[in-house]
Amino acid sequence: MNDIIKILMVDDEEQFRATTKKLLKRRGFETLLAGSGEEAIDKLKENPDVVILDIKMPGMDGHQALKEIKKRSPDLPVIMLTGHGAMPSAREAFVEGAFDYLSKPCDMDLLASKISEAYRHGRRAGPPEEKSVADVMIPIEEYTTLKGDQTIGEAVFKLKESFASKVSTSRIMETGHRSVFVLDERDRVQGILAITDLLEGIMPAYLSAPKPSMADSIQYSPMFWKGMFTREVNVLAKKKIKEIMSPAPLAIDGESNLMEAAGMMIENRVRRLAVMRSGEVVGVIREQDLFFEMEETLRE
Repeated sequence: MNDIIKILMVDDEEQFRATTKKLLKRRGFETLLAGSGEEAIDKLKENPDVVILDIKMPGMDGHQALKEIKKRSPDLPVIMLTGHGAMPSAREAFVEGAFDYLSKPCDMDLLASKISEAYRHGRRAGPPEEKSVADVMIPIEEYTTLKGDQTIGEAVFKLKESFASKVSTSRIMETGHRSVFVLDERDRVQGILAITDLLEGIMPAYLSAPKPSMADSIQYSPMFWKGMFTREVNVLAKKKIKEIMSPAPLAIDGESNLMEAAGMMIENRVRRLAVMRSGEVVGVIREQDLFFEMEETLRE
């Protein structure tokens, strides 16, 4: 995505506005804020590309604001946000001209995808062009990265942080990922540490060793594994990431098409690819990013 998309975020909850602006900025979006429908109408003079509009607000609610926005800027795409139990109201907004509606809490990756989709919809004339890998990737700045000499214990806590909701509101959430990129001293990707690597790391070494004789095999039975999980986790935590990490992920050029990405994932049985541009890793494309595109394609 080469263009900087300007978003108008309209919501009466101040903390939600501020936190969402921060998260969207990290994804490369410029965000204007409005705390009411009336303020949103005034902000239209700043020419936003996409509006994210809460339905339930005091004063001018989302429906009234949508009608006024469409009256002044008919082609401006508006994404409505609604809480659980308010879907009929959201569908009504859809009929009134909203580009789409999402229920709360809303995943940040999905919201970012919908914003980009709405932006393209508002600018295009004619059939939509299929997106490239760079259009749907997660920027490398958004992906957890660590150095190979750091401990696995550090990696576990960093990976856990990515799963924790980064937003202290019930309206939106940011989900985590299942791996971290391992960088060398020049910040080049040298490997990847996934949850599966951690699980393999705590497995008893004898499982991959030559099988013992029948007489000795009983001592290797899972019946003797009680307490082993805790012990092996503590041992693993002291090791360095580079000791158990997997090789660097397969790379794909950012200008490649989405079918190339899907084909590489299926053929190599991987869930993510490193996205390259001018010889540098600029992002990650994951299986769920392609899934979002499948849903979008069907809806169009």
